[in-house]
Amino acid sequence: MIVSDILRLKGKALYTITPEDSLADAASLMAEKDVGSLVVVSHERVVGILTFREVIQAAVKNGGKFDGMSVYRSMDPGPLICTAATEMDEVRRMMLNRHARYMPVIENRQLIGVISFYDVAKAVVDSQDFENRMLKAYIRDWPEEDSKNTEPNLP
Repeated sequence: MIVSDILRLKGKALYTITPEDSLADAASLMAEKDVGSLVVVSHERVVGILTFREVIQAAVKNGGKFDGMSVYRSMDPGPLICTAATEMDEVRRMMLNRHARYMPVIENRQLIGVISFYDVAKAVVDSQDFENRMLKAYIRDWPEEDSKNTEPNLP
């Protein structure tokens, strides 16, 4: 399974923000769209990612307020990225190693989607469920052996 398989199933809804936008606007957009991350884009290039984790950390550092805080000051400027052809095993490994919950998908320097740890976990579970159903169907439809062939040939 590769990343494009997940994007095909989940759709390609993208929510972006610029580094110059306020953190308050970012938090509002995340709440309105019910998403846990925004990809930070400048001049059509991914320059970072802002997740609910960074928003909470910034608010705590600023006494619970977003006053005067920009996305640039709070974003992760080095997000993990992948391509549509990246294998799911590699995505899982990268996300686990960095404790990343979201990963932008880039093709030809353009943002084409975002996958979350939830998306990856769901794809793995769905794949295992499908395989399990196929194995059970195979076992259920196992051809019965001819009783004559089950006895050993004795001289």
